[in-house]
Amino acid sequence: MNPEEFRQALLDHGIALTTTQMEQFARYYQLLVQTNEHLNLTAITAVDEVYLKHFYDSLTGALAFPQLQSQALHLCDIGAGAGFPSLPLKIAFPQLEVTIVDSLNKRINFLRDLCDELGLTGVHLVHDRAETFAAKKSAYREQFDLVTARAVARLVVLSELCLPAAKVGGHFLAYKASAVNEELKLAQGAIQKLGGQVAGVTNLTLPTKPEAEERNLVVIDKVQKSPTKYPRRPGVPAKKPLINV
Repeated sequence: MNPEEFRQALLDHGIALTTTQMEQFARYYQLLVQTNEHLNLTAITAVDEVYLKHFYDSLTGALAFPQLQSQALHLCDIGAGAGFPSLPLKIAFPQLEVTIVDSLNKRINFLRDLCDELGLTGVHLVHDRAETFAAKKSAYREQFDLVTARAVARLVVLSELCLPAAKVGGHFLAYKASAVNEELKLAQGAIQKLGGQVAGVTNLTLPTKPEAEERNLVVIDKVQKSPTKYPRRPGVPAKKPLINV
């Protein structure tokens, strides 16, 4: 997917990017590849692959959760890495207020430089572990309209890391690949225990060759407060996931 194909694919879904936004994506790509030479941000560096598997893939969240396209949501991206999905969403929908959480300070520094270079405002960068970011006494706990996570962990683990950051009445949007049904089955108890309720799953495909790649976007509503003991201390959610709780 070259840049013009990227632009057209979004337009086919009613998302029109301006020339300035296309220039921001082009600069994003350049800085990503340059920085990746000395900081491991991504294994994907070819321009067509970055536009498809990072930029376009990130923006599919706005197809599953259309409020992203027009509402001034406060979005929190847990474990954003090189800024996916939150920064492509911010470029496309500048009214969003974005908080990005990552445990590696070098990545946070890259994202800070990237935001400065692209002229992005309303982006807040937090160097923290996901387990402590929305912990019991954190000022960030249950503050966000929407929490996103992409390529971070299994859904049963992600739910413990992300749902405590979403406010009651807010939502959690998980970007998953093809094995979503099994992940959902394992995570049902944890989602309920953490105050969530699955609202729906949007299935789509990335136009890759020779075969299209499946993507599943899981929307979970935050219907009640998360118990204060969650998330547990760093490392525990992954080692002892809340299965069959």
